[in-house]
Amino acid sequence: MPELPEVETVKRGLQLALAGDAIVAVEVLRDASIAFPDVDAFIAALPGHKFGQVLRRGKYLLIELDRGAGLACHLRMSGRLIVREASESGARVSKPARAAKAATKAATTATKLAKTAKTIRAPQFLRVRIMLASGRELHFEDMRVFGRLWFKPKGKTFEDVIPSLVQLGVEPLESLTSAHLSTAFKGKNQAVKTALLDQHILAGVGNIYADESLFLSGIHPTIAAGKVTDEQLNKLVENVQLVLSRAIESGGSTLRDYTDSSGVNGNYQNLAWVYGREGEPCRQCSSLIERIKLNGRSSHFCIQCQPLKRKISKPIRKPKK
Repeated sequence: MPELPEVETVKRGLQLALAGDAIVAVEVLRDASIAFPDVDAFIAALPGHKFGQVLRRGKYLLIELDRGAGLACHLRMSGRLIVREASESGARVSKPARAAKAATKAATTATKLAKTAKTIRAPQFLRVRIMLASGRELHFEDMRVFGRLWFKPKGKTFEDVIPSLVQLGVEPLESLTSAHLSTAFKGKNQAVKTALLDQHILAGVGNIYADESLFLSGIHPTIAAGKVTDEQLNKLVENVQLVLSRAIESGGSTLRDYTDSSGVNGNYQNLAWVYGREGEPCRQCSSLIERIKLNGRSSHFCIQCQPLKRKISKPIRKPKK
């Protein structure tokens, strides 16, 4: 599942690619991919809107449109938002369609592109096609079909149409502190790895980057969250932010389906300390990386660098006289 670095990478790509472009037509190939409103209303509402700023909250993409509207997306397991040139889809777009630049021409252009859409060879797993005034298309592609899109009408907030946004925890790169984790973890007997994956505590961190952060902090994933020391919490905050920043610089991780907004794979998986490296030597101590199942999720760790029990030196006994 795409995590914060992957969604942030897509966000930045969409910001560069879509700013100022306008929506002229929408085609929904799978109704269940639309979470709000109903499919007919979604198709009717989007044309004529221009793209503004692209935001991220946790793993949600929040795209501002003009006139107070918005478009939101959660990629879930295998979703992808990709800006494609007409040639990538096999489209034969007319010169008038390519020349359309202003939202005021949206109605005329939409009619032309509606006819053009029939000549496009749809990419595999295409669920929603959004045709743009520039002649390009914004595709929502989703193999496992868990991803969703929302349209936010004028007068409503993203939280109004996606209530779960209100329940998200702090943004790791902006608001995470050891004090926050100390409060959130206090008295918890659940494994620290499980607590890190709780989106009510920390928004956007998933399986890959929880494993990586715990490794760099020397914390075994099964240790009870409530037993993590203040010293370890300080390290954990520092390393969560370090790992996420490095992953963003690498374009995220591509394990199966993820690509950025232009279809390029991420590279962090090739730099990972422990995730996906079961049976390989630890990059720090050469012990073999181990993997266990924790609440149904794979957890990777090094038993030497992340000891289950902290080693406490025993005081030296003075010989009896």
